[in-house]
Amino acid sequence: TFFFPGLTATEKKLAEYKCNTNEAIQLKLVRFPEDLEDENTTFNPEYSHQVFGDDEVAFGYKGLKILLYYIAGNLSTLFRIEYASRVNEKFDCVEADDVESKIREIIPPGFCTNTDDFVSLLEKEVNFKPFGMLLHTYSIHNEEAGEDITYQIYKADMTCPGFREYHERLQTFLMWFIETASFIDVDDERWNYFLVFEKYNKDGATLFATVGYMTVYNYYVYPDKTRPRVSQMLILPPFQGEGHGAQLLETVHRYYMSSPTVLDITAEDPSENYVKLRDFVLVKLCQDLVCFSPVKLMQGFSQEMVTEAQQKLKINKQHTRRVYEILRLRATNMGDAEQSRSYRLDVKRRLIGPYKKKQRELAKMRRCLRPEEMTNQLNQIDLNLQREQLEESFQQLVSDYRRVLERLAQA
Repeated sequence: TFFFPGLTATEKKLAEYKCNTNEAIQLKLVRFPEDLEDENTTFNPEYSHQVFGDDEVAFGYKGLKILLYYIAGNLSTLFRIEYASRVNEKFDCVEADDVESKIREIIPPGFCTNTDDFVSLLEKEVNFKPFGMLLHTYSIHNEEAGEDITYQIYKADMTCPGFREYHERLQTFLMWFIETASFIDVDDERWNYFLVFEKYNKDGATLFATVGYMTVYNYYVYPDKTRPRVSQMLILPPFQGEGHGAQLLETVHRYYMSSPTVLDITAEDPSENYVKLRDFVLVKLCQDLVCFSPVKLMQGFSQEMVTEAQQKLKINKQHTRRVYEILRLRATNMGDAEQSRSYRLDVKRRLIGPYKKKQRELAKMRRCLRPEEMTNQLNQIDLNLQREQLEESFQQLVSDYRRVLERLAQA
C-alpha cells in the first residue's frame, strides 16, 4: 500500500487501491500438490513494467494477488486473480485496471483457472519428457537434500512435437526477469534452443523439471560460415546461484565448437551478469591452451592467442583479449612493482582507445571550428578527468577479474 501526505480524502482513498505488481504477482513451479499451499515455493518478478507500465502499479484493488503457477516440467499454467476489495462506481467513476487482460496478452491460451483442473494435470506430469537431443549431463550436490541432483541440457527446435507450445509458456518468464525482454519469431529456422532440466523422483518415477534455457540465433557470414549469437538466457529464480548458467553456456560453446562452419560466438546486448558469466566460462575453456601459458602471457597479447582461441574454441578477438587480461592477472605478481606496472600499462593501453578516438575527433574539429567554439569543446574533455576515469575503469576491471579467478580456483 502507498501513503501520500497532503492529499484530499478522495485521493487518499484512491491511493489505498494501488498495488505494487512485483509483489502482487506470485509465481510457482509446482511438483507436488502440497507446493500450492507452501509459501516457500513462491517467487516474485524482478520486473513488471513491460506489462503494467513504468511505475509497476495496478490500480483499483486492495490485497491484489495475481497467481501464475506452472507445473514444473511442461509448464502447464494456472492463472487466477484474488483480492480483498475492488473500487466501485461510487468513487468518482474511476475504474479498476483490467489486470486479467494484461496478463492474458503475454500468457498463451489453454491455461487453467481453477486448482482442481491444475492438480489433475499435475498427475499426468509423469509423461513429460525433455525435448530434443541430450547434450550434457551433470550433477550438483544439494546441501538441503543431502544428495547429488542430476541435471541435463538438451538442444531442441520447433520440429520437436509439443515444443512450440511449451516454448510459448516458457518465454512468458522473460517478461518478469529480463528488463528489455521481447518474444522471438519462432518461425525463423535460424533459432536454436538449449534447455536445462532437473531429474527428480516422485512415487518411484523419474520426472523432469524446467530449470532454464537459452536461445541462440545463427547469423550468416559470407561466404559459408555462421556466427551464433546468444539472444536470451534465463535460469529460473529457484535455481539461480547454483552454477547452471555456467554449465549451460559452456555446453552451448562446446556444441558450436565442434562445427566447422561456425566462425565465433557472440551475444546480443549482454547484461553485466552475463559478461561475468562469460568471462568465467571462456577463461575456464582457454586456460589450458598453449598460447596462454604463463611465459606467453607475460610477453603480451598476441595474434597467436586470437587465432588459437577462434579456431579451437570459436571465441572472437574482443573476448580473447579479456581472457588474456584475466589470465595475465593470475600470472602476475601484483606485489612486484615492475610486474604490476607492466600489467597496468598493458590494460590501460586498451582502455585508452576510446579516449584516443576522441582526441582524433578533436583534431579534426580544430581544423574546421572557430577558436571560441574549440575552447568550448576542449573544456568538456579535461585531461585530469580522463586520467581519473581511466584509473577507475582499471580498478573496476581488476576487481571483476579477481572474482572470476576466485570462482575458477573453486571450480
